Amino acid sequence: MLLTADTTRSQARAYIALTKPRIIELLLVSTVPTMVLAQRGLPDLWLIVATVIGGTMSAGGANAINMYVDRDIDALMERTKNRPLVTGELQPRQALIFAIALETVSFFWLWGFVNLLSGILAVGACCFYVFIYTLWLKRTSTQNIVIGGAAGAAPVLIGWSAVTNTVAWPAILLFGVVFFWTPPHFWALAIRYESDYAAAKVPMMPVVEGHRSTAIQMFVYSLAVWALSLALWPVADMGWIYLGSAVVVGAMFSGGALDLIRETDNARLDSKAIRYFGFSITHLTVLFAAVAIDQLVGWGVG
Repeated sequence: MLLTADTTRSQARAYIALTKPRIIELLLVSTVPTMVLAQRGLPDLWLIVATVIGGTMSAGGANAINMYVDRDIDALMERTKNRPLVTGELQPRQALIFAIALETVSFFWLWGFVNLLSGILAVGACCFYVFIYTLWLKRTSTQNIVIGGAAGAAPVLIGWSAVTNTVAWPAILLFGVVFFWTPPHFWALAIRYESDYAAAKVPMMPVVEGHRSTAIQMFVYSLAVWALSLALWPVADMGWIYLGSAVVVGAMFSGGALDLIRETDNARLDSKAIRYFGFSITHLTVLFAAVAIDQLVGWGVG
């Protein structure tokens, strides 16, 4: 009986691992503050809960399909060799059924408890992530994560549409922030794990074009993130809390990329790259927290 209980818990953990919970947490960081901005205050609590549950299931299903497709290269990479389809904790068929079921339930959940537009956006993001990024670009193009970043930016649109049943310019600007934030965020990780991607023959930018070229492009994208985040201030009539936060974290995000360009020692470069990766998460979290706090506190520009 104890063995059965242990096995059940182990399988449950494996299924949860398929969804990449840490990535989902990052996606949801952008969803709820966007809902607060769309509402110009705190939305109905049930709407927030329903949107978060639906978004979690949708992102989890997409991530599980990604693991199903990438199980061959995951086995070749140090960073991913302990994923459940590599270790054999779950069989590929189990993972695929779970992923499709999760995605299906997500659509009907969002349609039923939020609105149809949010459900369509969630399914569209999943299809883009699976077919455009995972199946096509990831193994064929250095631009894989650039274009694939659109899927990770979709929760912003879902959050806005959950409140308004539309998509408006503030949501599009925030979508752009996440879209352009994704390449420097992920390329920092790719610099640190360049040998992994090289072993798996995945053409990530550092593998194909080298560290310096990648860092230069990271800097350019960080400037785009900074510009878009500042553009939100007048477009969405944001207040001083948001503006101050956007200026500071944007400067730090671009400054970190500039530091990577200047670094020539490989050991220090790896260390700085992983720190930059960590800070990129902080950057996005602070920026979107400022979006919500700005609206809830109500310190406007006037």
